Parts: sequence; C-alpha cells; structure tokens
Amino acid sequence: MSVSAYILIQTEVGKAADVADAVGAIEGVVTAEDVTGPYDVIARAQSDDVDQLGRMVVSKVQLIPGITRTLTCPVVRL
Repeated sequence: MSVSAYILIQTEVGKAADVADAVGAIEGVVTAEDVTGPYDVIARAQSDDVDQLGRMVVSKVQLIPGITRTLTCPVVRL
C-alpha cells in the first residue's frame, strides 16, 4: 500500500510558479499547483512508505530555491 500526502508550501514573493514547476518535476509528485491563501503551492505526492515520503520532502522538495516553509499532511483513510 502506498502513502499519499499533500505538501503545503510557502515561497518567497514572486517564486510560486517557479517552485510549482520544480516540485512537479520531482519523481513521486503527482501534481503541484500554485494557489492563493496562506500557502503558495500545494503538491500531492505518493511514495511506498512514510520514510520514503519524508526523505523526498527533506532531500528534494525543501532544497528547491525560493521555498521558505513546508507542511506535509499525510492522507489517512478512516
């Protein structure tokens, strides 16, 4: 069973489109879109397990220039 999560991303002013493009190019990211509100980009990602998801966020997503903060929200099935 795979793990899905929404990654809520805040960016520097004027960087949302570039960040969305860069995040969307990461393997495991299903979609990345720039939005309005308290977050600038929302991405949906999938991985084989929670550890792999965490490694993706820390080693790939958070290193993209222009990102100031991320919040990862795993999807739960109740």
